[in-house]
Amino acid sequence: MCGRYASTQTDAELAAAFHVAEVIGEEPEPSWNVAPTQQVRAVLERAPKDEPEAPAARLLRPARWGLVPSWAKDTKIGSKMINARVETLLAKPAFKAAAKRRRCVIPADGYYEWMTIDNKKVPFFLHAADDQPLAMAGLYELRPDPDQPEDKPNRWLWTCTVITTTATDTTGHIHDRSPLVIPPGDLLDAWLDPTLDDPDDVQTLINSLPEPHLEPYEVSTAVNSVRNNGPHLLTPVS
Repeated sequence: MCGRYASTQTDAELAAAFHVAEVIGEEPEPSWNVAPTQQVRAVLERAPKDEPEAPAARLLRPARWGLVPSWAKDTKIGSKMINARVETLLAKPAFKAAAKRRRCVIPADGYYEWMTIDNKKVPFFLHAADDQPLAMAGLYELRPDPDQPEDKPNRWLWTCTVITTTATDTTGHIHDRSPLVIPPGDLLDAWLDPTLDDPDDVQTLINSLPEPHLEPYEVSTAVNSVRNNGPHLLTPVS
């Protein structure tokens, strides 16, 4: 699974790395301990609201981590939907519509996973060998607040989830699941393309994604508490 990650890149750095056309929202503070239900940054492609026929633009915008389907009666359901399994993405009612039309990537320096060693949960940080930001595959949703007028900007709740897959390579011995990572280039462009909405085409794209190969190292148990934050959380434990 993916339940905690680090995100310290500036909006300008993320915009350059992901070829973003527009940045939406105030720039967040860097975080070395991003947790579910917090506001995170997501990269997605979407046509302007007032020009639905216009080409989709690539955006960097905030969304709350924990997907809330548009039909959900209670937004608290999002705390149970921080991850979506890639194997059932196009079948589960909570995810299948977004999998076809509302795919995104969630940038991260890397993510944390816990491995049981001598009956203790030991945290590890997993990152790219070249330390480039990971493009964790995700889905996003918009849920209207029925108590708010239609013209109110804050009427829509933006939420997202991180897609997970079977962990392999050096990560598999730490945990059996890992985020699905989208490599840069054509595959990233296809993943974000909202016009690629046929379920068979989406499944073909998923099947073409390579296995992520990440490097893990042990970190301090200070990361166990969401109250702790700062660069020291990424210091390797000897």
